Amino acid sequence: MEQRMKVLVTGGCGYIGSHTCLALQAAGMEPVVVDNLCNSKAGVLTRVAAISGHEPRFYEGDIRDPALLDRIFSEQHIDAVIHFAALKAVGESTRIPLDYYENNLSGTLVLLQAMKRAGVRNLVFSSSATVYGDPASTPIREDFPRSATNPYGRSKLIIEEILEDLQRAEPHWSMTLLRYFNPVGAHESGTLGEDPQGIPNNLMPFLTQVAIGRRDCLSVFGNDYPTIDGTGVRDYIHVMDLAEGHVKALEHCAGRGGVHAYNLGTGQGQSVLQMVAAFEAACGRPLPYRIEPRRPGDIAECWADPAKAARELDWHASRDLAAMCADSWRWQSANPNGYEA
Repeated sequence: MEQRMKVLVTGGCGYIGSHTCLALQAAGMEPVVVDNLCNSKAGVLTRVAAISGHEPRFYEGDIRDPALLDRIFSEQHIDAVIHFAALKAVGESTRIPLDYYENNLSGTLVLLQAMKRAGVRNLVFSSSATVYGDPASTPIREDFPRSATNPYGRSKLIIEEILEDLQRAEPHWSMTLLRYFNPVGAHESGTLGEDPQGIPNNLMPFLTQVAIGRRDCLSVFGNDYPTIDGTGVRDYIHVMDLAEGHVKALEHCAGRGGVHAYNLGTGQGQSVLQMVAAFEAACGRPLPYRIEPRRPGDIAECWADPAKAARELDWHASRDLAAMCADSWRWQSANPNGYEA
């Protein structure tokens, strides 16, 4: 009998990580989770088990701890790593850049060294479309020049370059870079979703918390951009489409030496106010918002061309904006306080 592929998911209790655990299980793989719970809850794995029938093995701790990683690799016989663990808020990164570099860069370096010691050479890196900086044109293709407009994006870009350098030096490594913008939505059961600690940095949890009454008002940062209605245009992708994209990338790229970069997105941008309107339709109530100044490091519009992922991975985003909003609202209305039930 063929052994199931074992995949270490760093940050596997987080929003995208937990949904990816489900997608891995659906594809017949076994996720093993390491998470320091700085922006997540361990209880999410019980919810994963309720859906799939199998609770992922969980190690609580930090990927900057080499002894912990060595223990995981020796106990679990890991075949590949999907690396999510990172601090991820653009605005916050401009205020505490050192924390972002220490966490994101050091964490990745310690992880890579542990992988090397364990002989694990397959990595899927959860990068970001922020590595394209302020692109000259949209939609963005994978071969566009890269730059950064904030420390969060720069940490992702530096990691991409580290992975490229390592793969050049040791060509048997398979490095997959997945670049995407804003994951939204939730598992269709309504039992798994985004539960940021503190004030959310992303639009969708803000919308859902305003709709449920946890917050008075949505802040819209900037309405003077050169876009359809003056608000920022972004690529939103359903978190389950994104999770399935990570699995497809792993299936396609594992064991293939090289650096494999893919955009994951719908190929369509939506403005903040278009998202507000779609969410109002999903929850059946108006959402108060106020216009605030632009955030430092934000750009007018950014959306990606996902054609390469469709061509090479046979992946495409199948869930539309209405589903993203309906699933987010189902999650939030059933779990008004997130996992703190």
